[in-house]
Amino acid sequence: MSKTQRTREICALAPIVPVLVVDDAALARPLAEALVAGGLPALEVTLRTPAALDAIKAMSEVPGGVVGAGTLVTPDDVRAAKQAGALFGVSPGATDTLIAACEAEDLPLLPGAATASEAMALLEKGYDMLKFFPAEASGGAPALKAIGAPLPQISFCPTGGVSPNNARDYLSLSNVVCAGGSWVASKQMVENGDWAGIETLAREASKLAD
Repeated sequence: MSKTQRTREICALAPIVPVLVVDDAALARPLAEALVAGGLPALEVTLRTPAALDAIKAMSEVPGGVVGAGTLVTPDDVRAAKQAGALFGVSPGATDTLIAACEAEDLPLLPGAATASEAMALLEKGYDMLKFFPAEASGGAPALKAIGAPLPQISFCPTGGVSPNNARDYLSLSNVVCAGGSWVASKQMVENGDWAGIETLAREASKLAD
């Protein structure tokens, strides 16, 4: 039984998973509403700011949204994310301790891998839906295509340097379910409360796999 079936289902909701850095929790709900309205229901809030957990809490109340916590590194991160209402977790890499914490909390995990060895080690543990990170720095779509050839049973969500210019290169690969991108909700747009602009970018991103 794949331990990542639920993660795979979440990744399949839309071609792009917005990777969000939220500095002000008061902006979290309207941000989530704009992204969901634009057709991107799966949202990754990175635990890189003091407001992140409150942002997850606020976003988890938005109808139609599936909110996860990104940048999970320690078991404490996992517990805090779950408590805040995160429905899935994303990590830059993977350790046995982190995986055990996610399994103990019943939090579906999208663990990061950048090499064939890392991907194979996670597959051994039952994880066949992984984050390819950092995608562009690790060789981009050609590298991911090459890793996928001998490991067709593993699917990926490339994140890190994915943009409107290269997203289709990734999404056209048979081993890519979705990609993580931050351009749909830039820091400037969020600070300006440009929810209509964010919804428009989300709508364009939701059609990238067409």
